[in-house]
Amino acid sequence: MDRHYYSRSRSKEGALEIISDYIRGVTVEFFVKPGVFSKRGIDVGTKLLIENAVVPEEGTILDLGCGYGVIGITLAKVFPKIKVIMVDINPVAVKLAQMNIRHNGVEDRVEVYQGDLYEPVRGIKFDAIITNPPLAAGLDTVSRIIVEAPQYLKDRGLLEMVLRKGENTILKKINEIGLTTLKIYRKKGYTILVATNRDDPYRI
Repeated sequence: MDRHYYSRSRSKEGALEIISDYIRGVTVEFFVKPGVFSKRGIDVGTKLLIENAVVPEEGTILDLGCGYGVIGITLAKVFPKIKVIMVDINPVAVKLAQMNIRHNGVEDRVEVYQGDLYEPVRGIKFDAIITNPPLAAGLDTVSRIIVEAPQYLKDRGLLEMVLRKGENTILKKINEIGLTTLKIYRKKGYTILVATNRDDPYRI
């Protein structure tokens, strides 16, 4: 697939820039360049997801479709006992994420891999999968994130995502595969969904 930023293709060259923000009580800085999503600043949907994410005090989370690393790196700074694995298909995004991991001082607990969705993490299970899914890549890609998620969730694991459209379709898909929706939060035209793989889910 070669659409928008969700692509294995290398982008045109462009100068590095740095952006910063204050999210969930921590200051973060990120190197960005042309060819990645939201290079002018952290987008509203991603910030809302970070601010409302349900994160274990300890454990391992997956930032799927990480871009230049906003979700995974920020949560690693907020929760100093978690481990984070980040994945993106875009080689430019992965290179930037590697730089940003070091720049934000979380290289001891954050790793990033290039690959298509769950390809690089086969066999690994997570306490939470957190994603701002690449809607520009099409509903099939977003559906894969949901349908394959149970294979990568630990017992009581959480799937968390932010959406700007397609909420009803996504909720239907979540129910079809046996996940239970725990939380739906709407703000500024975005929806945050949190689902679990437990039949008897705990409160969050």
